[in-house]
Amino acid sequence: MLIIPGQSGKDLCDPHLGVSRRAILRVGGSGLLGLSLGSMLKLQAASAGIEAAQVAKTAPGWGRAKSVIMVYLQGGPSHLDLWDPKDDVPDNVRSAFKPIDTKVPGIRVTEIMPRLAQVTDKFTFIRSMSYTPNGLFNHTAAIYQMMTGYTTDKVSPSGQLEPPNAKDFPNFGSNIIRLKPPTEPMLPFVQLPRPLQESGVVGKGGSAGFLGKAFDPYTLFPDGDDNDMAKMDRIKIDDLQLRPEVFSLRLERRARLRELIDSGMPDMEKAVSEYNLDSYYEKALSLVISGRARDAFNLKAEPEPLRDMYGRNTFGQSCLLARRLVEAGTRVVEVIWPKVANSDLHSWDHHTDLSSRMKDRSGPMLDQGLSALLTDMDQRGLLNDTLVVAVGEFGRSPQKGVSTSGNGNSADGRDHWPYCYTAVVAGAGMKRGHIHGKSDKTGSAPTDDPVHPGQLLATIYHAVGIDPATIVYNHLNQPRELVKAEAESRLFA
Repeated sequence: MLIIPGQSGKDLCDPHLGVSRRAILRVGGSGLLGLSLGSMLKLQAASAGIEAAQVAKTAPGWGRAKSVIMVYLQGGPSHLDLWDPKDDVPDNVRSAFKPIDTKVPGIRVTEIMPRLAQVTDKFTFIRSMSYTPNGLFNHTAAIYQMMTGYTTDKVSPSGQLEPPNAKDFPNFGSNIIRLKPPTEPMLPFVQLPRPLQESGVVGKGGSAGFLGKAFDPYTLFPDGDDNDMAKMDRIKIDDLQLRPEVFSLRLERRARLRELIDSGMPDMEKAVSEYNLDSYYEKALSLVISGRARDAFNLKAEPEPLRDMYGRNTFGQSCLLARRLVEAGTRVVEVIWPKVANSDLHSWDHHTDLSSRMKDRSGPMLDQGLSALLTDMDQRGLLNDTLVVAVGEFGRSPQKGVSTSGNGNSADGRDHWPYCYTAVVAGAGMKRGHIHGKSDKTGSAPTDDPVHPGQLLATIYHAVGIDPATIVYNHLNQPRELVKAEAESRLFA
């Protein structure tokens, strides 16, 4: 007797969990591997359910993005010291860095962004990112909001959230690959080179949450601590590698055997026809056999001068890898700043020693890596259909040495400031050489066109061709919008 089992995990206390991503992608071990990966691809489509009826979209930018690169500046960079410099302000507000002109007349950045100053004709500055937090709102709560579009009621006295769990709202990348799965046999969603983190809370806002683990990102977190700048040279891709004894011809033979069995069992085939199994097995086998994903991770295939252009450090090489991944067909890549929030050295969490740390560490890394990414992608034509977003969870306080979040700050440090900060958006029809919104004289609040993080997420969904109001169902089967905000269509040309 043939038994067709129900949904994996249906008999568990948490039936929405299903199988783990790592177990699914452990492709090197057995001939059943292709079937496991195929099951994941089947689960992704089956879980999507009935999508909202498509409505003709006439707003600018709709559906322009085939892929998204989120450059996430975890830690909260100071907008005043990077890309929103201010003149004629008090000494305790003024940046230690001088403003410089850029390629676009009227747009200035600080002197620690000389490379980015030469490519301002490729992107838009949103200088009016803004939100008002509920209570004490530190990194984990702000990261969670930026990545999911939602806040949570469970915040500790320090402002941190509880560890990630299966009841969390999904990361925006998980929503995208569920509703717009990639058409290429490629990993749909990749996160690198480290998890989202504040202190001991790791990965909050970075998973598929209540969508289930089938939509979790593939995480590429190379060995080595945050100060190891050569870790990207030691990328391990064992999950996507065939062992010598499991060669592609063997997998293909087993796939043909499955086809023969299916052809002799019309009743079974009819029972599972709605799941379109053949297409999922085909995609699974293609991903494993073709080596497409494995090849995309091979940074050594790039010319040495190009690798140098991005910067021989974790952030620069992560940006280069992001370009390679979208070029190979990955839908969403999140490049997370390679230093945990609430830490020292090249962290953006500059409560102390801001001037030297930004000048010597974080500033040059960002300037080189981000400018190289935008230049390289533009030259290859990838900016035509790839949306690039660079943003942190908040900015830094206009006044130095004051406490806005319960943290201590030196006279050369700035505290958390969600009320006004800057984001960079490029590609997929975004305006070039443009400033959207405006901050006041001290960079304390927007004076024009404030943009909430939820609006930025809604704009990302819009660019991919997903209505931000699309309904998803949480772990309690309750309907929830992707995000409770509307896209800012004025960002698009």
